Amino acid sequence: MKKFTYAAVSPPRHGTRAMAFGKHVIRMMADNTGGSLGMYEAYLQAGEGSPLHIHEREDEFFRVLSGRFGFWCGGDYIELAEGGCIALPRGVPHRFRNVGKTEGRLMGVVTPGGFESFFPIVELCKPETPEQIASVARDFGLAFPPEDDREVA
Repeated sequence: MKKFTYAAVSPPRHGTRAMAFGKHVIRMMADNTGGSLGMYEAYLQAGEGSPLHIHEREDEFFRVLSGRFGFWCGGDYIELAEGGCIALPRGVPHRFRNVGKTEGRLMGVVTPGGFESFFPIVELCKPETPEQIASVARDFGLAFPPEDDREVA
């Protein structure tokens, strides 16, 4: 991996598409930033989102590019519309969901980078069972704790 001493650029309409857990476009790979960060865009239909999960290795930052999203982090719930931002710490269970009525789009940044490769790997491996998905996730330091009984928006 090259040292991060140059500009990493993702021009408009560029990126690596990955159809895994919705549509994702990987905009910057860790390899392009000396491992400092990775960036992707997620396109989610109304009602879609991530399950409860924990990252062991990286913090996450999201910016809502379009739509309205609910974010659960630890015991907190926050709703954000277009332009809203949230940072989620590693080691804390969290999830998000498009709580709007139309397709929404998020920009996600992970630091350090590496997790952005999860989506292309899932698309390539095509895990079908929860056990297979958990196996791929473990390689990325990702775990899925059991959901609690809270009502989801």
